[in-house]
Amino acid sequence: MVAIASLHQLDPARFDTPAILKKLASASRQLAELKGIAAAIPNQGILINTLGLQEAKASSEIENIVTTHDELFKDDVLPEAFANPAAKEVLRYRQALRVGFAQVQASGLITANHIVDIQSELERNNAGFRKLPGTALKDGAGRTVYTPPQDPAEIVALMRGLEQFINDSELLSVDPLIKMALIHHQFESIHPFYAGNGRTGRILNVLYLVKEGLLDIPVLYLSSYIVQTKSNYYRLLQMVREDDRWEEWVIYLLEAVEETAQRTVATIHAIKVALADYKHRIREGYKFYSQDLINNLFTHPYTKIDFVQRDLKVSRLTATKYLEALVDGGFVQKQKVGRSNYYVNLVLTEILQRESSSR
Repeated sequence: MVAIASLHQLDPARFDTPAILKKLASASRQLAELKGIAAAIPNQGILINTLGLQEAKASSEIENIVTTHDELFKDDVLPEAFANPAAKEVLRYRQALRVGFAQVQASGLITANHIVDIQSELERNNAGFRKLPGTALKDGAGRTVYTPPQDPAEIVALMRGLEQFINDSELLSVDPLIKMALIHHQFESIHPFYAGNGRTGRILNVLYLVKEGLLDIPVLYLSSYIVQTKSNYYRLLQMVREDDRWEEWVIYLLEAVEETAQRTVATIHAIKVALADYKHRIREGYKFYSQDLINNLFTHPYTKIDFVQRDLKVSRLTATKYLEALVDGGFVQKQKVGRSNYYVNLVLTEILQRESSSR
């Protein structure tokens, strides 16, 4: 078992190399651009919901939980009609992200208890931190490559130490993006839960950026980059444990931030353009235009009568008339499952699927 590093004892100067500082500057610029364009979308729930699904899908793929956009969107709109276990697990990820975001908004902190709540939402159990020995990380051939701490008291102590490091900016004088990389490595090395460590750790990344004010809402999701570079991700994690090679790990995470932010900016721009187009054409052509209707169509890639009825506070008959008119206008496509209908925002789903396939 490799000893867990004390993050606050690291020398900040080792992160002042030209390679790290150059990558930090470019990653910070891209992240600031992302924060700005995300703020330009009037209803932030649109991005949290749609991009949150993108992250949930990619993060779950790392754990070999694979589903399609169509399966996800169907399960989101008609869960009773689509019994897809993988889709339901992915949707739990999005809910866990929402739980964590609400906690950061309310407290301005990320505590060990908050992290437990996030994992509990993911796994739908209350097992908490590991209390039994036996956890080991294995490679594809089944060989043990890393054994995390086994003693329950040590796990609790390490998580309390990580909590302090996350919330006390005085413990190590480095840029928050560098600190995020250190926090992520530490959490994955503690591996405090029986299951859900990887996904919880990836949620922790974006929540830390929100906590530090680098983002207003959790829309930078690094899982797509990690999916692309999975072997490199695990190799660099292990290099820190075995050889104290933090610099390569930090550059890897900064590269992930830069590339992911750049791609997310393009996705949000496409959503913004589609939003404006739908808003203009529906306002010009339909008396029932409202901002609540636009919000509904772009918060739910697949929507349904119940959603429109709830969001617009109209009768079921009125909601049905609105959606049928939008079908005739080419804004949504009607699909039928059994006795239930759902309505597909064709432009939005094309944007999300294009973003995913570009990885």
